[in-house]
Amino acid sequence: TNIGGFGLAFIFNGKLPGKTVMLRAELDALPIDEVNDFDYKSKKKNISHKCGHDGHMTILSGVASLIPTNRLFEGKIILLFQPAEETGKGAFNVINDKKFITLKPDYVFALHNIPGFPLGSIVTNDNIFSSSSKGMIAELKGKTSHAAFPEHGISPAFAMASIISELKKISKNKSLFTRFVLITIIHASLGEEAFGTTPGNARIMATLRSFEENDMIKLTQKAEKIVKNTAQKYSLGYDISYTDKFLATYNNKKCVEFIKNATLQNNYQLIDTKEPFRWSEDFSYFTKNYSGAMFGLGAGEGTPDLHNSNYDFPDDLIEHGVNMFMSILKILSNIETKQ
Repeated sequence: TNIGGFGLAFIFNGKLPGKTVMLRAELDALPIDEVNDFDYKSKKKNISHKCGHDGHMTILSGVASLIPTNRLFEGKIILLFQPAEETGKGAFNVINDKKFITLKPDYVFALHNIPGFPLGSIVTNDNIFSSSSKGMIAELKGKTSHAAFPEHGISPAFAMASIISELKKISKNKSLFTRFVLITIIHASLGEEAFGTTPGNARIMATLRSFEENDMIKLTQKAEKIVKNTAQKYSLGYDISYTDKFLATYNNKKCVEFIKNATLQNNYQLIDTKEPFRWSEDFSYFTKNYSGAMFGLGAGEGTPDLHNSNYDFPDDLIEHGVNMFMSILKILSNIETKQ
């Protein structure tokens, strides 16, 4: 218990030594108010499961209920319920927790429901599954004045507007980067709500995304240069910090083959994506340190997007997820169903 914060790990030991296989599900919800109207809607204001982690936990719980009814001949199975995926801190904290370090998994697997794909389909990529990202916070520091004498202050208003405009242009310059990059402005604030005072500070928050690590380095350098040069142009102080850091999730080709074999065993539709997903996943910290792979469960072509206020996890996916995980375990852990 309390692995990496609030994480839980359930361990099933086989009769003989063998491979250790870890399956992961996420615990955390999102700061989004639920607009759906059904019996199981969130009871907490501005907190709800709008990424389907409740469904992922149910799938892993289903696996846990089936393992005791099967004979585990060798190895070890770890079912990890991981906290704080949405902030990018959960997997990192788990991996660095002494209680987890001793488990030493040979293979790690995770799934995520993905709206926009046929319901129950299995979505794979044998290289990069999802992009890297991080949150950039740029603070501009000027000087307030009476609103009747703006010339006596140093307002960051025009600098803020210029930085926002220039940041958006970076990712449009395709010649600078190898593959996909994106900067998304997600928040901006200026001064205080006081009509008698000019603003003395500003804050800009943006998410930086890329498929390739070298592109993320370039993107970061370009963004920082814009903030620095603009702040100096308007005689402002500045500070840049980062949060919510996610690596790109690299899938191990051998582990992707296990996923494909499990898909065939269950007669599910297999979809190989040509490009990584633009969103990020902190399962990347697991696949960086252990052999592993992540796959998608098609959540339906008409299902609202993840993080949408009216999204709801399709319960029909629970059986598909359980079957996929159980098939992977049978392939890797020599589990045979009791006859």
